[in-house]
Amino acid sequence: MQILMVILPVFSVYALGYFGYHYLKPDIAGLARLSVYLMLPFLCFDMFYRHELSFSDIYLIIYTVILTYILIAIIYVLARLLKYNTKDGSALILSSVFMNSGNYGIPVVLLAFGEEGRPIVIFLTVFHGVLQATIGIYYAAKGGGAGSVGIKAPLLAVVRMPVIHAIVLGFLFQKLGIHISENFMVCIEMVGNASIPTAMIVLGMQLATISLKHVDLLKTAIAVTLKLLISPVLAYLLVFFMPVDPLIKKVFVLTAGMPTAANTTILALQFDTDAKFVSAVTFITTLLSLVTVSALLYFMKTGLIAF
Repeated sequence: MQILMVILPVFSVYALGYFGYHYLKPDIAGLARLSVYLMLPFLCFDMFYRHELSFSDIYLIIYTVILTYILIAIIYVLARLLKYNTKDGSALILSSVFMNSGNYGIPVVLLAFGEEGRPIVIFLTVFHGVLQATIGIYYAAKGGGAGSVGIKAPLLAVVRMPVIHAIVLGFLFQKLGIHISENFMVCIEMVGNASIPTAMIVLGMQLATISLKHVDLLKTAIAVTLKLLISPVLAYLLVFFMPVDPLIKKVFVLTAGMPTAANTTILALQFDTDAKFVSAVTFITTLLSLVTVSALLYFMKTGLIAF
């Protein structure tokens, strides 16, 4: 029950969005764009402006990239064997590779590990956002048809994202010693922090609109298995010998086992990359994560998963 009380508060915010949609009928796509284009860039800028990279951060970056490309390689092989087209393969990558470490992972890590876990999961969330804003957008654009005219169009879609500009600016401001007044930083932090609950509520609203009819069962089973089972196992194998604090390893493995990132549905909608499938996997992995993430936490708390 104690483990469930870590997960259930997060689901209560999703429920707020779920029932709020039925009552208010808001423009979900508009709210999603508000979160991705206006709020999230401030969170990324704030993180890269304030946070000095450490050796632990570099390890996390390296292992996250390795995990991402292992999963993509597995999907490429499966897509080839099952003769999936570009759109199917890209939708599978969007739904299987990118984890919901932000509007799900942050509150779960805080409730499970306390304030010590905050800087770790925030850094991972921002870096996962970088991957979604680069690799994720590339495959979303490719699956939506941009890839049929070569690599240029998907790469242009990546470059145009405000999140990328915010990360570059935050890093440059820090390294060049450009001072921003505390009042401005308070406003930047407020807007950035608002992106997390906004995205949680938007995900709840998206879940309220999802239909599981006509979903490819095999493709869905592959995505769910990769996301909730294979990903955390691979993450554990990758970080087992990593020379960092055990808490960092726990947060890394836990976030790897999070359900499909909410922003992947937004990207699939934006680029027309089988959004129904991606949203269905988001819905299913989010529901099943109540069991799988609880199990991961239980194994960590009892020492069955040792670092």
